[in-house]
Amino acid sequence: MEPRWQYQFRVIMLGDSTVGKSSLLRRYTEGVFLDAVNQTVGVDFYVQFVELEPGLRVKLQIWDTAGQERFRSVTRSYYRNSAGGMLLFDLTNRASFESIRRWHREVTDTIQPFRMVFLLVGHKSDLAGQRRVGQREAEKLAASLGVQYVETSAKDASNVVQAFQMLTVAIY
Repeated sequence: MEPRWQYQFRVIMLGDSTVGKSSLLRRYTEGVFLDAVNQTVGVDFYVQFVELEPGLRVKLQIWDTAGQERFRSVTRSYYRNSAGGMLLFDLTNRASFESIRRWHREVTDTIQPFRMVFLLVGHKSDLAGQRRVGQREAEKLAASLGVQYVETSAKDASNVVQAFQMLTVAIY
């Protein structure tokens, strides 16, 4: 039987291909990390329950979108009716960081006049020696977009639960 919940929020995972959206979701929903994950084709769907405070449960419907341009027309249809969006970039891939403004603008333009709560996520923090984006630079981008920032790693599970908790609290 499905747990009881008071609220239901749709969250969408956004970012370039191979930044780790699916790995982050698998770690969060299943507690596993796989070195090799098949690229998402179109959209995958996950459900997770979050307890914001004793007795206050939220059902998250999380949509994992393909990052490739060829699937963009499919994924755009999932922007509407989403309460929150995780903007992911790979800390070891500068180009994925530079794409964040485009992702943010695409979503906000598509859902007008409605709004979405975003969280900027620098992913793959376990690869510190290969880092191409500094924390201050990422925090500056987050501030310019009016969103919070967190760094995560699906491999060592750092800040994975916290990231989803931060976004859920911001939506609530």
